[in-house]
Amino acid sequence: MAHAVCAHWGIEESLHWVLDVTFREDDPRIRRDHAPASFNPLRRYALNLIKRQPTLRGVKQKRFKAALDDNFRAQVLFGEP
Repeated sequence: MAHAVCAHWGIEESLHWVLDVTFREDDPRIRRDHAPASFNPLRRYALNLIKRQPTLRGVKQKRFKAALDDNFRAQVLFGEP
């Protein structure tokens, strides 16, 4: 049982670490009303889309490249080769 609990928290901690580092989730920029709760699923969805890209780049580099390159962004969003 302890092994299952540790494995679960390891996955959970790695997800939160990636969100904190790449999306700077802990920076208090979005504070009004329900915006923080609304942006959380969007960040997770974006992270899943970026992780699906089969390139050798890291998540942070893929995110930066998607912000600059329209073709790469289309590949990330629509799964185009």
